[in-house]
Amino acid sequence: MRIAVPNKGSLAEPASEMLREAGYRQRRDGRELVLQDEANGVEFFFLRPRDIAVYVGSGTVDAGITGRDLLLDSGVDAVEHRALGFASSTFRFAGPAEIASLPDIEGKRVATSYPVLVGDYLSGHGVQADVVRLDGAIESTVRLGVADLVADVVETGSTLRAAGLEPFGDPILESEAVLIRPAGDPHPGLSVLDRRVHGVQVARRYVLMDYDVPTSVVERAVAITPGLESPTVSPLHTQGWVAVRAMVERDATNQVMDRLYEVGTRAILVTSIHACRI
Repeated sequence: MRIAVPNKGSLAEPASEMLREAGYRQRRDGRELVLQDEANGVEFFFLRPRDIAVYVGSGTVDAGITGRDLLLDSGVDAVEHRALGFASSTFRFAGPAEIASLPDIEGKRVATSYPVLVGDYLSGHGVQADVVRLDGAIESTVRLGVADLVADVVETGSTLRAAGLEPFGDPILESEAVLIRPAGDPHPGLSVLDRRVHGVQVARRYVLMDYDVPTSVVERAVAITPGLESPTVSPLHTQGWVAVRAMVERDATNQVMDRLYEVGTRAILVTSIHACRI
């Protein structure tokens, strides 16, 4: 199986780290462009993030990791298989004060590095505009007279405001890193890759929580920690006590521990999950 991985940019390191946690070999030298993982029957190709969708859509590689925005802007025959939860961004219009709503874009020039994505969005909303493709920073295009407004990734909006532009309207797209595949029948190995990646996502989100609790309040305790399906409850040597193990969302760990202690649980322990299959 051939998998395309971002070679550089904000997607590169998180993508490689996720694959490493999923049990795949990853490069140690950033100059490597091809890597064989014989133990897992995978060949990794490290490519420009913008090019990955093209390779996947053509069937040259069987799967890839790129941004949702880059996938949609490529216009190729590839589909999003799984959202990966990192490299999030918001794509929006921004313009001078006189351009503050979608109808105001009619007949205007829109500068962007994502012409297909923006063109499809405008067409889908019945707005006719001239999309001007530019690579790199586009904040100065309005001041230089190349465009009337821009469509760009917006975080705080401070860079755009410094150029006299104000973000407006609903987001064009909420983007993040995604696992993609060709639109046709997936490669047989994709199911293994998908299970592993999902296992990493779950392991990052949850921890294992163990605690001892009197049988008289066990129902109250397990209501606080219901787990993914059901907690494990085991008898202790001490009569009238049981041990409980459940998966708990990592971000809520301390709040859950406080609630458990208040109902009478003791010996509360938290353990990280390094890998799992759910």
